[in-house]
Amino acid sequence: MTLATEQTDAPTLLETWTHNERMRHIPSVSWMIQKLDGDLRRRVDLLWSAYANLAADNPLHAGYEKELRALVRCLDRVANVAKRSHANHQHPPVELGARLQWSVSHTVSNLNAVDAETFGRRYPFQTFERSNAEPLWAAMLAVIEHVHRLTELARNADRGIDERMYEGLVTLQLDSRPMA
Repeated sequence: MTLATEQTDAPTLLETWTHNERMRHIPSVSWMIQKLDGDLRRRVDLLWSAYANLAADNPLHAGYEKELRALVRCLDRVANVAKRSHANHQHPPVELGARLQWSVSHTVSNLNAVDAETFGRRYPFQTFERSNAEPLWAAMLAVIEHVHRLTELARNADRGIDERMYEGLVTLQLDSRPMA
């Protein structure tokens, strides 16, 4: 017989967030940060420079600007899903180029604030809530898709964009030792 004040070592049937397994279809937050801050930031800079060199009367200008604004909205969506508080303490710039750079930096800083230990884990079933990892990954996929669309537009506006994007991807290293 156990008294009400005694603790039993019976296992609990409730799940905890930190002990749930990771969802395999969601990459780690560190990968998302590296992808956005490394690869996509560089591409966005090159895509912006192709737009900035495009004449205002060029027929591609309006479609290009529309896609750049859609990219900014997608970046803001990733930042909003990633941030913990819903208070907006910073005001983004109005000019499109500065806004694009600000959105990338703001999104990276919000992704850095995500708890990497619990990100990508399923919420406990008893909370009846969905994990925020899936909407964050979906928003990140939308950013990647918009960068691909912008790349297609930039190819029509600037024929050398692919060469600049892949510059530095492969480097030639010569071995100075004799072969024989």
